[in-house]
Amino acid sequence: MNQSSFVVSSVNVNGLRAAAGKDPGFVSWLAATEADVVCLQETRAEPDQLPAKVHSPQGWHVVLCPARAKGRAGVAIYSRVEPDGVRVGFGEAEFEDSGRYVEADFGEVTVASLYLPSGEVGTPRQEEKERFMEAFLPYLVRRRAEVEALGRGLVVCGDWNIAHTEADLKNWRGNRKNSGFLPEERAWLSRVFDEAGYVDVVRALYPDQEGPYSWWSYRGRAFDNDTGWRIDYQVATPGLAARARSGRVERYPSREERWSDHAPVTVAFGLGE
Repeated sequence: MNQSSFVVSSVNVNGLRAAAGKDPGFVSWLAATEADVVCLQETRAEPDQLPAKVHSPQGWHVVLCPARAKGRAGVAIYSRVEPDGVRVGFGEAEFEDSGRYVEADFGEVTVASLYLPSGEVGTPRQEEKERFMEAFLPYLVRRRAEVEALGRGLVVCGDWNIAHTEADLKNWRGNRKNSGFLPEERAWLSRVFDEAGYVDVVRALYPDQEGPYSWWSYRGRAFDNDTGWRIDYQVATPGLAARARSGRVERYPSREERWSDHAPVTVAFGLGE
């Protein structure tokens, strides 16, 4: 891309219609963002259910990938320039049209929006999460090799639904047996970094910081007390990660001004250097 900075933002909107209906909400945030590409997760909406200001806002190209199960999951990519190419799914039949993965090419960078299943211990939802993880890791290995062979980079943005370390979860002691912080889930995410060789961009920028958390339960005063989880990541191939100049969680000014239980995670990459 012929620009010195490439800004990517990602947020689980917890229902795009609801997030867009709030004031302030998604629409005002999108109008103000500096991002070149915005990845959304858990849109839970068909295109015909969205007003024009959401499905085709001025100045944005929009790729919406709803799930076959209406009202569930759903991912999207908003971009200021039209993508060079778009691919939905990652080659696994069960998840091909589940609204959980889409990637788009922009010059030398591929940006993906991921919504990894949330899971719940002892239920079919956890089994689905485990099947997804088992299929997705080999894809990440293969995809890294493909993009790097072309001299390009890949960043997988989204809700990974796993807090990797104790620094990524305020109440880690109380969640060791809960989905999202299970030892096997954390070990799988370590494999994404150690075996597949991807980089957790925000953690690489701020290695000694607790958080910054990106999700807070609506229950109690979790947001006010910053009792959160860091489960929303931008995970990049090493060459692209090394070009990250800044990363932050756009925490809402107050509980009342939240338009999702997740906050946007935004990273600025230096390109053309």
